[in-house]
Amino acid sequence: MSEPASISRGIAARYATALFDLAKESNELKALESDVASLASALADSADLNAVIASPVVSREEHGAVVAAISKKANFSSIMANTLALLAQNRRLFVLPQLVETLNAMLAEERGELTADVTSAKAMTKTQSDKLAKTLSAQFGKDVTINATVDESIIGGLIVKVGSKMIDTSIASKLASLQNVMKEVG
Repeated sequence: MSEPASISRGIAARYATALFDLAKESNELKALESDVASLASALADSADLNAVIASPVVSREEHGAVVAAISKKANFSSIMANTLALLAQNRRLFVLPQLVETLNAMLAEERGELTADVTSAKAMTKTQSDKLAKTLSAQFGKDVTINATVDESIIGGLIVKVGSKMIDTSIASKLASLQNVMKEVG
């Protein structure tokens, strides 16, 4: 049984805010950053871990044991280990992917960085990516990290998302816009 995405994001945001604030107060943001990277890697690499955290039939004790093993193996800071144990105790492990995403965004903001999700029809070269990052940095006044994906269905151009702003210069969207205009005329 999977929770709706908005509920999961809300739960993850509350835990992430508490975890981030605790780490900031105790000057452990570097440790938190390392812990988040390790947790993201574990989630990306282990289908078994994803199955366990999403399963409603796994008991609190089993969730706790899994979290304890992961915390020990990854050598998590006490703040991260305790937060994961609390998530397991409260049967909230299903929000781990959203927690990682939220914490990454909070850490990037703390460093003065923005992440731009860029979709292109073919893979961008390093030069193109650097030039786009430089242009976006000038536009937003912060360092911009490019998260590039390829989607051949956009035909050409780019779709750039930074925060709540989106710039769509794809040929597919221009063709769709032209098609709508032609429907209105005829």
